[in-house]
Amino acid sequence: MPASQPRSRARDRNNVLNRAEFLSLNQPLKGTQESRSSSRKQSGQAGAAGAQNSNPKERRQSQQLPEEDCMQLNPSFKGIAFNSLLAIDICMSKRLGVCANRASSWGGARSMINLLGITGHGIPWIAGTLICLVKSSTLAGQEVLMNLLLALLLDIMIVAGLQKLAKRKGPYDINPGLLDYLTMDTYAFPAGHASRAAMLSKFFLNHLVLAIPLRILLVLWALCVGFSRVMIGRHHITDVLSGFVFGYLQFRLVELIWMSSNTCQMLISIW
Repeated sequence: MPASQPRSRARDRNNVLNRAEFLSLNQPLKGTQESRSSSRKQSGQAGAAGAQNSNPKERRQSQQLPEEDCMQLNPSFKGIAFNSLLAIDICMSKRLGVCANRASSWGGARSMINLLGITGHGIPWIAGTLICLVKSSTLAGQEVLMNLLLALLLDIMIVAGLQKLAKRKGPYDINPGLLDYLTMDTYAFPAGHASRAAMLSKFFLNHLVLAIPLRILLVLWALCVGFSRVMIGRHHITDVLSGFVFGYLQFRLVELIWMSSNTCQMLISIW
């Protein structure tokens, strides 16, 4: 019997199925489990001792770190794609801001680009529409002008509301002008000049009889007004593109709520 026990132990050791590397990963060996638990306890004790010995100012600073300073682990694909597109938009907008200041590559043309941007401002268009409305003597002209005035007022209110919600700054630190403050066009997204130019060009193309060259010039004017805002550094490229989209949507909204001739005559009589 004593000789048979060592032989059975030797067979158990030589059996590959009984070796540690073939055991289940969910059931680790007792020795390794005990060693891991002891090492965790030692590391926990060492960490607690180090935390007690550390400076309390450093602990307060580590607790008050903003979320921007924390590294995000395993970001989503949508987040990576959005941040990449945002970085490309900012980089391209800065490169196209050739008239952002006098020291820029096209700094000498800044005044001319600003003048082009004024042609798409809301205040001159509202003032011109009111003057034409006073001098108009036909019912059809008054109807078109009243709806144009409604479209301009809606454009200012919608763009101002969206800009207040987004609060996006432009690519360059440029202060808005006096006319921008009057129309509450103080932020970058969406571009108010681009939305207004797109809405006006679509409005005139639908409600005025224009020759083909004038129709082409009208579309080119809207595009130039929009991208002139990128050249002077007030808006990003995506701000201008979104402004074009919002301008078209505003035109569709005005078409849905179009005021009839009787309604326009009643409003004019009240005024």
